[in-house]
Amino acid sequence: MLKKITRLSAAIVASSIISFSFSQVAQAKAAQISHVAQTTADYAVAHYKNDMVESLRALVKHNTVAQDGVLVDDNPAHIAFKAELKKQAKTLGFDYSDDGYVVVIGLGQQKERVGIITHGDVQPVNPEKWQKSPFELDSTTEPGRLIGRGTEDDKGPISTALYAMKAIKDKNIHLNKRIELYIYMAEESDWEPLKAYIKTHDLPQTNITIDAEYPVVTAEKGYGTVKLAFNKQIMPTISPYISAFTGGFFASQIPEDASVTIENANIVLLQRLMHKARSSQGVNFDLELKDTTLTINALGKSAHSSKPSDGINAIPYLADLLSDTRWAHNGPGTLVNFINDNIGLGLEGKKFGNIAYQDDFMGAMTFAPTVIKQHDKTIELNINLRRPQGKSGQQLTEEIHQAVTSWNHKFDANVTELEHYIGDPFVQKDAPHIDTLLAVFSHFTGVKDAKPIAIGGGTNSRLFPNAVSFGPSMPNTEYTGHSEHEFITMEQFVLNLKMYTAVLVELAK
Repeated sequence: MLKKITRLSAAIVASSIISFSFSQVAQAKAAQISHVAQTTADYAVAHYKNDMVESLRALVKHNTVAQDGVLVDDNPAHIAFKAELKKQAKTLGFDYSDDGYVVVIGLGQQKERVGIITHGDVQPVNPEKWQKSPFELDSTTEPGRLIGRGTEDDKGPISTALYAMKAIKDKNIHLNKRIELYIYMAEESDWEPLKAYIKTHDLPQTNITIDAEYPVVTAEKGYGTVKLAFNKQIMPTISPYISAFTGGFFASQIPEDASVTIENANIVLLQRLMHKARSSQGVNFDLELKDTTLTINALGKSAHSSKPSDGINAIPYLADLLSDTRWAHNGPGTLVNFINDNIGLGLEGKKFGNIAYQDDFMGAMTFAPTVIKQHDKTIELNINLRRPQGKSGQQLTEEIHQAVTSWNHKFDANVTELEHYIGDPFVQKDAPHIDTLLAVFSHFTGVKDAKPIAIGGGTNSRLFPNAVSFGPSMPNTEYTGHSEHEFITMEQFVLNLKMYTAVLVELAK
């Protein structure tokens, strides 16, 4: 007997992206920087724009995703990547040191130093989502864009810093401070090796991290993960029930994929869900009915979890599609009910008990489900939060516990809290070079009265003395790091070279 298959699709509604427009600020009064900073920045672009691209091409080809349980010096991709760094550093005339997880590339021998903080590891990728290999620098598919994993986060900034330093070296500028480029190999996965390195090494007195946004980042939200387990139970029934719910790829990515399987389904349920899917804003649903098994795939848009508004989270959108039914508490059904009741389509945790709050400068806490993990007896939901100052970690943990406990009691459910992680926010108030960074940014962009900002992400700035973040992403522009469409525009790549060259001149001369 042939299986009866019914297949329908809903339309995509694309999210809007706010782009930074250079033309909008072109007439603004530029801030003043030194003549030597300006001429060196111009020299860098005139001589090294293409070399910078080739440097990035050579770095992107190495899949430097961390492997669980594999040390950096046992990881072939990391070994090859560091060999390429050494080759480039020596070719450009810099000194090079390798301390395992930390590579330092230096210019000058002065006692006082300026540090540039980057990282060489990258987040995982789904190669099927890319037009070309994510580990091949793609400059042709979308003219004007350099596409590949690490182009924005953080291999592009490494190449930019190298050629900013090269321009300074070429111009024989008298430096009062040594310039050191730090490349950490586990920023995306494990900060402990860097903390251990810092305990045994003297660090530069002045530092900039080039792993975030312009104009200057002086506050970063704390990273956190809420982990909840939903017990799988066999519940025989003739009514439709959810037998599986999956979604997400890794913890710091807003997931663009989610899938659900419904048993004992029929054409009536399919048509009802199809009607609702057509009116959904921002996500594409694909529904397929085979006999009595209905499979629904949701496609949203991936983004860095520190900026959930840049993405379209497939997990809550798929749960919302199913929200007109109260599903049996069998594990995946419990999960769908829980998401609809406590998370919904909001980004700030406003439905999750009393956890929501905000800070006037750092903004609101964000609260986004990012990964659903399948275990033998449970389904695990990981929720990524980014929290500003204003509440203690203990208070937030207690409020999360109260929200879960109250929901369990109300619906006679058995959601288990696993070990949560609630990181601390970071605020830098005393870095002496903030005004210099703002002046350089204003000079090259024309944006007057630029002010420090706060971000949702966390960088290694919090581990280095007098450190703030400076680029590489422009304000009010979509950040593509951690997404399945990571790129940096050639225009931005060149602008970064100008600004990093000028900043290093101003800080080190």
